[in-house]
Amino acid sequence: MLTINVAVLLVVIVVLRLRTEARSRFDEKMTVVIVLALGIMLAPTEVGQGIAGFLGQLVSGVSQAGQ
Repeated sequence: MLTINVAVLLVVIVVLRLRTEARSRFDEKMTVVIVLALGIMLAPTEVGQGIAGFLGQLVSGVSQAGQ
C-alpha cells in the first residue's frame, strides 16, 4: 500500500518536471534518477506487472509488423 502512494507521488513529480524545461545538466540527471526510482517502485506491484505485460505485447506487435 505504501509503495503505491510513493509511486503516485513520484508520478506527479515526473509529470511536473517534464512540463518544465531543464535548466541544467543536474536537472536532467535528477529527472532520470526520479524516473528510475519510479520504475523500481512499480516493478514488483500488480500495476507494474500489468504495465510490463502491456509493453511486452506492444513491442511484440511492433516487431512483428516490421517483419
